[in-house]
Amino acid sequence: MDTSYPREDPRAPASRKADDDAAHTALPLGAPRPVPRDHLLWSVFSTLYLNLCCLGFLALVHSVKARDQKVAGDLEAARRFGSKAKCYNILAAMWTVVPPLLLLGLVVTGALHLSRLAKDSAAFFSTKFEDGDYD
Repeated sequence: MDTSYPREDPRAPASRKADDDAAHTALPLGAPRPVPRDHLLWSVFSTLYLNLCCLGFLALVHSVKARDQKVAGDLEAARRFGSKAKCYNILAAMWTVVPPLLLLGLVVTGALHLSRLAKDSAAFFSTKFEDGDYD
């Protein structure tokens, strides 16, 4: 079964097919560029995670615009909006990952510092003084 498009009638005369091939000329315009990505799923997850400054929502807006432009056929605008959506998604991911890691580092270093202080102060408070020390 032939599923290619446009379908040709196998009963058509061969001379008509040759005339059709001669009438249509294809011009090579270079390598076709890939279809622009809109990063819509990533933007939805960034929006739902509720990061600071609403960067996920900005990414979602640009992703929807990129998809609209892609459907409308304006691939260059779709690339621009998709690139902006990707940047906002990266910023949202960094904004969501880096502060908790910094907080964890501060807690660990603070706990280490407090344990050292506690050990030093325990040694100070465990010192026993004799009555002769007060004269």
